[in-house]
Amino acid sequence: MTSWLLELAWTGERLERRLWLQEEGGRIRSLTPLGDRPVPRGARVVPGLTLPGLANAHSHAFHRALRGSQERPTAGPGDFWSWREGMYQLAGRITPEQLFHLARATYGEMALSGITQVGEFHYLHHGGGGARYPGPLMEEALFAAAEEAGIRLTLLDTCYLRPGLQGGVLEGPAARFSDGDAISWRRRVERMAVPTGVILGAAIHSVRALRPEEMVVVREWAQERDAPLHLHLSEQLAENRDCQRETGLSPTGLVAQMGVLGERTTAVHAIHLSRSDRELLGGTGTTVCACPTTERELGDGICPALELERAGSPLALGSDSQAVIDLFEEARAVELDQRLRRHRRGLHQPEALIGAATLGGSRSLGWEAGELREGRLADFISLSLGGPRLAGAELGDTVAQAVYSAHPADVRLVVVGGELVVEAGEHLRLGGVGALLEQSLAELGA
Repeated sequence: MTSWLLELAWTGERLERRLWLQEEGGRIRSLTPLGDRPVPRGARVVPGLTLPGLANAHSHAFHRALRGSQERPTAGPGDFWSWREGMYQLAGRITPEQLFHLARATYGEMALSGITQVGEFHYLHHGGGGARYPGPLMEEALFAAAEEAGIRLTLLDTCYLRPGLQGGVLEGPAARFSDGDAISWRRRVERMAVPTGVILGAAIHSVRALRPEEMVVVREWAQERDAPLHLHLSEQLAENRDCQRETGLSPTGLVAQMGVLGERTTAVHAIHLSRSDRELLGGTGTTVCACPTTERELGDGICPALELERAGSPLALGSDSQAVIDLFEEARAVELDQRLRRHRRGLHQPEALIGAATLGGSRSLGWEAGELREGRLADFISLSLGGPRLAGAELGDTVAQAVYSAHPADVRLVVVGGELVVEAGEHLRLGGVGALLEQSLAELGA
């Protein structure tokens, strides 16, 4: 059992001063406000503001190698599709060993920023040209990377079978994404040995990537196991146009018809939505994961988070392409992007935004975490309140200041399952994460 005295803590519902947290077996055994009583013997005092661990609901770890490299278009202005060509080139050459090194460093960067769990939307299943490995080498690389980095992993094993709604076969670098058909995807996933501490979920890459009947196979697999089910949805206007032309439905309408939406499902991006699309998502309790820094970086558009929240969709957040790894930035961007679009302020409460970065993401990924409550996983972080970004906050404004001003550099301590992962801003397992990133990127020639 470990014991912690949290000087100031946001539980997910309220701010508490001098909260005594006792952990046992990786879970919160008790939470006791101490008032003026002395620090219990053996309790570690945690200064600053303690928050539940942050949950990164959407990640492509290997995209970390693209940071900065796609910012100088060589043939005029670029868009998502031109960016994708660079991503495909990287995807076509990365080996299991290289993926392990890059993902370990990327997950280490996440831990330093206060992320305690990540949803890896994973489609790099096979070797170059689609050659089959003797086992799940790419998946095992991600399992090992998360273990060494000390963060929880939900592997969202992605079914990705065709290049577009018009059909065809994945070729070139994209050939390694495909299992050939949905039944083969299911068989491969069912053979996979998943280590303790990892949740195995499923993902439909997009309406572009699977025929409707193939979506049903993935949905049924997830439903049978009560597993998380994620999908990219309406990220691009071209996808909407193609889907309407080929099926007579919007992407949201199509996946709703296939029974994909629901409380265990997370729609990632969900940008270009009609009112009826938003009502379908909200009415089914489907979570929406916004990734504003990536959506800005790729020029995708702005997720209508306010309308979705009002329709009934819980919100989660993701770092997606790793343009930056900073869930505080993702949280405030949800509100700030809405301000630019609507010319109004104060649309989302700060507490709701930090909830999207914690409890919303945890529920999306299947972990009993995201709030400081008895019985929940003992995952929490602390922010320094003495640095230049957070100094001087009034007590009632502490959460708002964290949302609108905090930076990963303010994270001083990270605890996962009661175990220290980051202390004084240093990763205790990995050491210098920057050096690990340099080494892994050099391996890739990035």
